[in-house]
Amino acid sequence: MDSIRLSTPDDSAALAAIWRASVRATHDFLSEQDFQDLDRLVSRDYLPATAVWVALDAAGRPQGFLGLSGAHVDALFIDPACRGQGIGRRLLAHAEALAGRLSVDVNEQNAAALGFYRHLGFHATGRSPRDDAGRPYPLLHLRQA
Repeated sequence: MDSIRLSTPDDSAALAAIWRASVRATHDFLSEQDFQDLDRLVSRDYLPATAVWVALDAAGRPQGFLGLSGAHVDALFIDPACRGQGIGRRLLAHAEALAGRLSVDVNEQNAAALGFYRHLGFHATGRSPRDDAGRPYPLLHLRQA
C-alpha cells in the first residue's frame, strides 16, 4: 500500500468490485438474494454518496477501503488478492489516528474478520441476533481495548 486518501465518486465502481470480491471470499453464510440486495445498497447508495478512506498501491489502484462514522468503523473491505499485506491494519491505524478508540460491528459468522479484529485488540461489548436490516446474521459489537 502506497497511500490512503478519501474516495471520490470516480472510485465507486472499483470499490464496489472490491466489496463484491471481499464479501464473496468471507461471507459464505449470506444467501444469494441477501448478497444481491446488499450489493445494490453498497454500489448504488453507499459508495457513490459516502466518502470512505481508500488504500492505494504504488500505481494508484485501490486495494481496500474503510468507512468511518465518528469512531465507528462502518465498513472495512480488502481486495482478496491483497489480503495479508497489512492493508486492513494500516487503514484501521489511520482511522484510529483520526477518531481515537474505534468500535465495529462484525458478522458473527465471519470468522476471518472476527479473528482479525481480536488480534488487533478489539473485544466484544455486545451481540445482536440480527443484522441492522433484520436479517438472520448475528452481529458482534466490538471495541478497541
